[in-house]
Amino acid sequence: MTHEHKFYCKDMVKNLNAYIDGELDNALCGEIEEHINSCSNCQVVVNTLKKTIQIYQSDGRETKLPPEVRKRLYASLDLDDYVTKD
Repeated sequence: MTHEHKFYCKDMVKNLNAYIDGELDNALCGEIEEHINSCSNCQVVVNTLKKTIQIYQSDGRETKLPPEVRKRLYASLDLDDYVTKD
């Protein structure tokens, strides 16, 4: 992976939500799709996000994380202050 390629991955990730939501113009979507087709790391990121959205939307019910899992997740996201709020 070239140095330039790494920067494109970061740019792609910045636009990922808008891309998945269909909010980007066709030219930028084409660039992102071309990149995704050539970058296995970004393919994994896009596929994982799409699957996460699909699972969330299809479930239809609120999911509660076990307290220990929630604590680890919030700690990894540097959101320790929110652990006790739920």
